[in-house]
Amino acid sequence: MHDHLVFRFLLFSTLINYAVLIAWFLAFVNAREWMRGLHGRWFRLPDATFDAIHYGGMAVYKIGILLFNLMPLLALLLLRR
Repeated sequence: MHDHLVFRFLLFSTLINYAVLIAWFLAFVNAREWMRGLHGRWFRLPDATFDAIHYGGMAVYKIGILLFNLMPLLALLLLRR
């Protein structure tokens, strides 16, 4: 029963984190100018730097999802067989 609880936790955690990643990407694509204006009040960043920070953040977040959610989930799935 304990493995099932951990499996469900990792499954829902993976789904929620991918939903956050997709929402971040969609917000960046569709509301980039608004985000740029909001962050531009605090930081003076060129457009290329602003884009690089967001794409780099999305990449690090995605790697974190893969390492801490998806890989343990797959390991539990393989152990259950």
